[in-house]
Amino acid sequence: MKVLLFTGLGALFFSYYWDDNFDPGGLDYLVLNHLGATPAGSRSRSVQATRWLMQVNFLSYVQLTSLALPSLTDSKGSLVVVSSLLGQVPTSFSRPYSAAKFALDGFFGSLRRELDVQDVNVAITMCVLGLRDRASPAEGVRGVTRAKAAPGPKAALAVIRGGATRAPGVFYPWRFRLLCLLRGWLPHPRAWFIRQELNVTAAAAA
Repeated sequence: MKVLLFTGLGALFFSYYWDDNFDPGGLDYLVLNHLGATPAGSRSRSVQATRWLMQVNFLSYVQLTSLALPSLTDSKGSLVVVSSLLGQVPTSFSRPYSAAKFALDGFFGSLRRELDVQDVNVAITMCVLGLRDRASPAEGVRGVTRAKAAPGPKAALAVIRGGATRAPGVFYPWRFRLLCLLRGWLPHPRAWFIRQELNVTAAAAA
């Protein structure tokens, strides 16, 4: 079994320097994980921040998927795409990051439909994760969000299990599935509801 795992910055480096020489022959799994992030608040609102996050968290994944798809088609393999709750449910003070994650959902959702109608047996597993207890993402939103960070190893195990079983979607923690469903029922939540997990004063001042 051949598995290729890329974090966001690794994917960006690969797409720039190894594109012409990459031979993914015999590939069974391509795992695309994100890493590029900016602090929550006003510092994340610039065009430069948006361009950076789109390149790391979206465009590099499109390029790697295009390179790997022929090999995955031959092996009836799997694409595992690590995304975020912010790619399903938008929230305040996260516009560039949320835009990049929504783009992932649109691209891979459309790709799944295309593969289905062409009878191509490549599984796509979209992983919707929340804040993990790693240092860099947690520091970026420290003092802004009241949400508790989930254990990183348990999130990683959920991703591995979802990819191995060819599940169409993974939600960790599991309550995120309910939040995604609620978005359809309550598309425009009142500000009071949003403030329950957001320190608005700290976010606006960041």
